[in-house]
Amino acid sequence: MNYRPNKAYGGLVGLILGLLIFGFSLWGIDFALDADDRALRLLLLIPTFLFFAIYSYLLIGAFYLRYKLDDAGLVIAWGLHRKRIAWDQIDELIQVKGRANLFPFLAISWPGYLFGLYSAKGLGSVRMYASDISQGFIYIKTKHGFFGISPADSSILDYLVEKTGRQIQTVEVDKIPHEVQGEIMHKDRFFNLYVKLNLIFLAVFALYIGIFFPGSDAPRFIILLLVLALALFIFNLSNARRLYQFSSQGASITLLVGLAVTGIFVILSLASISL
Repeated sequence: MNYRPNKAYGGLVGLILGLLIFGFSLWGIDFALDADDRALRLLLLIPTFLFFAIYSYLLIGAFYLRYKLDDAGLVIAWGLHRKRIAWDQIDELIQVKGRANLFPFLAISWPGYLFGLYSAKGLGSVRMYASDISQGFIYIKTKHGFFGISPADSSILDYLVEKTGRQIQTVEVDKIPHEVQGEIMHKDRFFNLYVKLNLIFLAVFALYIGIFFPGSDAPRFIILLLVLALALFIFNLSNARRLYQFSSQGASITLLVGLAVTGIFVILSLASISL
């Protein structure tokens, strides 16, 4: 039996984000650096292509995510990878209701897609193979690790109970004590505000270039600054999300540092008008 994840268009969202981020980055590096800047060009292109290769592999997983059940066990099909879990290896089946407080360790996520190792406050560590988990997910504890899946068809639970002989436990996220859950990142107004401000600054930066330098006559260093600002935002956001579970203030400071740097880049670019 094959089960699809909750429909969330994670593959499409990831494809659009990838085209925008990597497409602009590669164009910007090529535009800003000429033949005399070979060392700097290589210094920027090598990690860009490396991250592009990793991202492409993860994107395949977003497009192809399935949960397959047969007589031998549960198979999580993710891109080119297959993870088989034998029925006798499953110790607990937990239906998590509500949006869990997840923090990434070795993981990646964007709207409609979660993959990798997370810490779920009040539940434990979990390796996610999921799409939309805003309403919850199935938490499977096995002898070889803990897994989180988000099938669209809830009838998979009946099949899991039948094959494993385990009863479904239910955990309602809203009933987990605050001292156990800790600070909830997606409910933190300041953290979300700083993320939005970073995006606004990037948008203002790009808008400024489009207004004052239409076509392709923008100074090379301004385009390079925008590429660096975009890379810095992605790097800071990723680190801030990991840091948040240890220090919400530290995560916010990380975003504020990125905001300040982007602001400095904008000021440097504005100065070029008078020059």
